[in-house]
Amino acid sequence: MGASPFKILCGVGLLAIFSSTISKNPSLPLLVDSLGGNQAAIGLVAGVSAFTGILFSLPAGFLSDRLGRRRMLLLSGAVFATAPFAYLLVSGIWQLGVIRFYHGLATAVFGPVAMALVADLYEQSRGAKLGWFSSATLLGRFIAPAAGGAILSFSLTGGVYDFAPVYLVCGVAGVMAFGGMLALPRERTSEAADAHEGGGSVAAAWRDALGALLNNRAILATCGVEAAILFSFGIFETFLPIRGLALGLSAWQIGLCISSQVITIAMSKPALGHFSDIHGRPPQIFGGAMFGAACMVLLAHADSFWMMMAASILLGLAISFVTSASVAHLADLSEKGCHGSVMGALGSIMDIGHTTGPIIGGMLAVSFGLGVSFYFGGGVLVASAAYFLLRTRPDDKAGQC
Repeated sequence: MGASPFKILCGVGLLAIFSSTISKNPSLPLLVDSLGGNQAAIGLVAGVSAFTGILFSLPAGFLSDRLGRRRMLLLSGAVFATAPFAYLLVSGIWQLGVIRFYHGLATAVFGPVAMALVADLYEQSRGAKLGWFSSATLLGRFIAPAAGGAILSFSLTGGVYDFAPVYLVCGVAGVMAFGGMLALPRERTSEAADAHEGGGSVAAAWRDALGALLNNRAILATCGVEAAILFSFGIFETFLPIRGLALGLSAWQIGLCISSQVITIAMSKPALGHFSDIHGRPPQIFGGAMFGAACMVLLAHADSFWMMMAASILLGLAISFVTSASVAHLADLSEKGCHGSVMGALGSIMDIGHTTGPIIGGMLAVSFGLGVSFYFGGGVLVASAAYFLLRTRPDDKAGQC
């Protein structure tokens, strides 16, 4: 008897996110630096792949509602399997930016569609199952920075890093993820597609779904907190390597700081998702955002390896508090046939945060120093938590997407 679709999806998520993460942590800032880029260039290149998510996550989620989840997952798998090998040909920053844009298509499609599939499969235990799926992806995210840092450390010769081994490993993981997606069972088109059959054009359905999403204050407020978390995380993951190097840390120490945060999220998400299933999601989302703001301030003052490690772990716990409840909360607020569109909206809004975080953080770092970048990330989290508190009501219920 074969593995269940959920188990296959968790395995695919681990490999896909490992591949995506090792392509950038901690290698990407160091690669840009080796090409002659400054901190602003690092922030810009780091934000490119997330910009792809802004453009494509919502359309991908919508299409998965109409065409089926598996088809869209296979599209993302093709990108996961091909993009990593293009890094081996990079000789300039602009080329790296183009590759990051293409590579960003993979996660732009995979993230919302995979979450929508999990939300489709489970209702009563939605928070816990989404937590377990997220933990599987985060296991890949945990392994990647430590593995990438170790590979770079071993490839260091005469003060120069050899990036080829990192991106070869990245490519192998991407190919394996694509193979796992091929093993997912075929499906009939989703309920949303059945409901729209013969009932108007795709363009009209897209317009109606987009309008309904933009008018749902609870969904937008929840997506806003996720965007703020990704804004802060974008600053963290992009500039922690630079700050670590300035403190005299090695590549493996920097990778360990990032991985310690990710493993904290992975270990706590299932339990916190289950907690939100029982006790409610909005208070957990608000409290986690405020805790995250405090952690960003702590990161601004980190001046040693152990202090940076502690701040990274605490920020990971704050991220887990928010995201273990927010994704399930969005699924609660939408109908089953619209889960793809809602998760796509989440992906697009999150990627706005993920894109602007490194870019604005880079500008602030150049002008005022890295500490100010971390302070600003904390301020964005406080603002998003306040907006969420004002726009969320106890009687918010599922509605049309």
